[in-house]
Amino acid sequence: MNNNFHLDFEKPIVELEKKIVELTQQADTGGLELDQEIVRLNERVEEERQKIYSSLSSWQRVQISRHPNRPYALDYVERMLSDFRELHGDRYYGDDPSVVGGPARLDGDSVMVVGIQSGRNLDERQRRNFGMPHPEGYRKALRLMKMAAKFAMPILTFVDTSGAYPGVEAEERGQAEAIARNLYEMSHLPVPIIVAITGQAFSGGAIGITVGDRILMMEHSCYSVIVPESCSTILFKVRERKEEAAEALKLTASDLQQEGIIDRIVGEPFGGAHRSWDEAAANLKRHILESLAELRPLSSDEIVQKRIEKFSAMARFEE
Repeated sequence: MNNNFHLDFEKPIVELEKKIVELTQQADTGGLELDQEIVRLNERVEEERQKIYSSLSSWQRVQISRHPNRPYALDYVERMLSDFRELHGDRYYGDDPSVVGGPARLDGDSVMVVGIQSGRNLDERQRRNFGMPHPEGYRKALRLMKMAAKFAMPILTFVDTSGAYPGVEAEERGQAEAIARNLYEMSHLPVPIIVAITGQAFSGGAIGITVGDRILMMEHSCYSVIVPESCSTILFKVRERKEEAAEALKLTASDLQQEGIIDRIVGEPFGGAHRSWDEAAANLKRHILESLAELRPLSSDEIVQKRIEKFSAMARFEE
């Protein structure tokens, strides 16, 4: 994990932390009494962090959702589930490493997990196509979800992607059809589906595994039909107005909860999930368990009907 990575708006905190390190080194090597000054600077760091993170803009939340140290799908699986067995291949074309999934146990109960996975270094990012699924990734996800329906297993999905892979080969293999098929099939699966948006969730690439009975969203994640940079290019003809585009897209967890798009906001460690993977996973697990408890009393027919009603009610408005 790269602990030296900092976001641009965290610069005041970084400068103070560098000063603390310098004073600590001076105290150790020079025998100087600098304890009070170090304590004072630590207090300033916390004050600055409180000031910044209590008034984040939409674009700043996008930046946090893309932080390279945020936990990915397999990091949550490792901390929340047991007996995970990854399954591979879509049984049509091949395997897509950007989509991971398989059966696991959540506090002893069987579940099926599907997630979009990126990488921590260049080799892994390339192998997983930077978290941008190909059609075979979505078809693998659907194969696993149908298996879950066959064995009456709840489905958990972890969503973190900038979008589906837009390359020519993906289009040749039916990218749009694969995503559309998932939307249709997921809406009719007769088992509970819990969706967790853990980072950036953009475009149809995210929507392809985001049809669920409960949609959970990490506090500093984002969810929209398009990335702010592309939105800015389309609407304003320049990429540089991405901050304005992010605000207009209403892509934050609080915005989407107000619009009825998501159901729950999952709190993150102060400063973002990248600051404590264990705490972030514990918070998410609690919400998943609560959501499953709400859905458990429902019959298969009721689950499907309520899911269809849920998505049919979205985007309705009156003038």
